[in-house]
Amino acid sequence: MVKKKDDIPEWVTDEIQNAKFEKPKKMKISGYVLEMYQEDNKIDTQLYDPVEDGRQIVTMDVPEKIKISELEKGIVYEFTFEQHKAPLSKKVSEFLEKEKEIEMNAIYDFKLKSIKLIDESDSSQASEDNIEE
Repeated sequence: MVKKKDDIPEWVTDEIQNAKFEKPKKMKISGYVLEMYQEDNKIDTQLYDPVEDGRQIVTMDVPEKIKISELEKGIVYEFTFEQHKAPLSKKVSEFLEKEKEIEMNAIYDFKLKSIKLIDESDSSQASEDNIEE
């Protein structure tokens, strides 16, 4: 069988699929929901501050205890989540950059733990809307 030019070698795929995640880092960042994927229990978020790799748009896994249907797009929330990081080897990072033009030295996974509505209309009073795990 002839390999296609776009194929990723098995050794790269193996490392990515078997990446070992480090101890999660707990984070709390404000932002808003961009998109909701109820069938996958995920949300896309726009964060006001970047995560470790510089991104401000991240997809988060949402636990079943948080009802995605109760969230609203464009409303400011405080997201409390875990950032899971699995570093990639220098060899894989260099391959991805040289062959695929992808700058990536780690795989990240974000797991939402709690979400709290921020009441921007009255900054002197905290919102009581708190949807927790």
